[in-house]
Amino acid sequence: MSNFNFDTKQFESMMFGPARAYAALSVDFTEKLVNAQLDAAKAYTDTNLSQLRSLMEVKDAEGLKSYMEGQQKVAQELTERLKTDTEKVVSLQQEFAAESQKLTEENVQKAQEGIKESTETATKAVKEAAPKAAKAS
Repeated sequence: MSNFNFDTKQFESMMFGPARAYAALSVDFTEKLVNAQLDAAKAYTDTNLSQLRSLMEVKDAEGLKSYMEGQQKVAQELTERLKTDTEKVVSLQQEFAAESQKLTEENVQKAQEGIKESTETATKAVKEAAPKAAKAS
């Protein structure tokens, strides 16, 4: 039998903890992105349906003229909405990238600390075992 003890705490802190943190970050990002896309899709759909209803109400040349003049305003509103939606997505992506980098840096630091601890423990064990091994020879 071996005296090998598997340290689940170290495995948790080195593997599962960081993986769960990144997964949680990814899920949150995906949720925010999907919600932003759904909001945008609803806004664009509402605008299109409104425009179709307005077009169906056109009954004469004056109504058509009024509808066509309104299209410029709708185009400007859609352009502004598209700009805002794009900025929102870019902001979400930047936030995700920054948080991912922060997680990575924290995990690298924890890994370095874990390696240092393991090295110190192994060095101590070797120093303690060396005199015993020398006496046994």
